Parts: sequence; structure tokens; C-alpha cells
Amino acid sequence: MFFLPQNLDDYIVAHSEDEPQILKDLARETYQKVLQPIMLSGPYQGRVLSMISHLKAPQRVLEIGTFTGYSALCIAEGMPNNSELITIDINEELEDLAAVYFSRFSENGTKNISITQKIGDAMTIIPELEGTFDLVFIDADKPNYINYFHLVMQKVHSGSLIISDNVLWHGKVVEDLNPKDKSTSILLEYNQLLKEDHRLQTVLLSVRDGLTLSRVL
Repeated sequence: MFFLPQNLDDYIVAHSEDEPQILKDLARETYQKVLQPIMLSGPYQGRVLSMISHLKAPQRVLEIGTFTGYSALCIAEGMPNNSELITIDINEELEDLAAVYFSRFSENGTKNISITQKIGDAMTIIPELEGTFDLVFIDADKPNYINYFHLVMQKVHSGSLIISDNVLWHGKVVEDLNPKDKSTSILLEYNQLLKEDHRLQTVLLSVRDGLTLSRVL
């Protein structure tokens, strides 16, 4: 999603860190083999996620919405040695594709980072996870964003960072609401929830389709 003029967006991308080769390969294969490849985070947002992860250096990460693994790999770049990333997706058909690139990342990297794929309903899986997470990335089905948030808040601690993707939803959040559009309706409520929750410090960034950073106080 582009909210800026194309030439200005191109300039921003050209003056940001280049996309690593492994992610170029994953993006190419995703576009060749997978329906709705637009669901990829993409090179610019990927560099933003990588930068946030490097700054945070999270020891444990939870991702809700794996797709083909692009965003997980971006976040993994900034994780320290002997850290753990758990990623959840309901679509078992994409599990093997993501696993190939997770293995490639592990084999070529200099750090020991455990990436665990879990397939199934995140609403069931999240409560079963032990411990807390330093960073959570929410990028799954929009109608469940509020449900995911309430579950995630039981798995974080002071200083944890929650990143929410697609919070501008193609600009629909500022358009007249279609009563049948459940995703936009939920995102409007979700964005307000993050803004008003006294447990969080929140800022919404106009990165691609909207990226919200919420720090747990």
C-alpha cells in the first residue's frame, strides 16, 4: 500500500538498507507459487522490522501470522544468540515453503536462533505457550486482532514491544464505513483500544499499510 507519491516512495526505499538476498529469493518464490503474495511484508517494511528488532534485541519473539516467513526472517536478523522465535499460522500448505527459508537462515547465520513453526488456530495455541515474550508481531486475520491482543497481553512483560501490521487497512480507516466490512470495523476498534490502554505507550507509523508500535509499561 502506497500513501506517498511513487517517486518519493522510491527515493525512501533507495536510501534504506538493501533487501538481503535470502529475502529476495523468498519474495520471488512467494510471487511465483502463492496466492495473494501482496501479503508479504515487502523490502521496505522488512527493513523497518529488522531495524526495530536490532534496537530491541528480543530474546523471545511471538509472531501471529507466518505466511511464507518473510517478516519472521526480518525480525530474526536482530535477535541475539540463543534466542527463540515462535511463529503461528493456520495455513499448513505454506509450512514447508517457510521451513526451507528458516533452515537456510539458520545454516547461513552466525547466531543460534531457534525458529519454531506452529500450525493451527492462534486463539488455541497462544494460551498454551509458556513464558513471556519480548516482542510480539501481530499480522494475521484482522477480525481477530482484538482477541489476539487480549491473549498477547497475558504473555508480555514491562518493556515488551507489540507490533501490529495493516492498521491503516488500505486507507479504509478514514473512509465511510461499509456496515458489512468487519475487518475495517474491528481495526477501528483495535486502533482505539491501543491508543486508550493505560498499560501501553503507542505510536502508529505510516509505514506501508500502517504499523503500530506499542510498548508495555
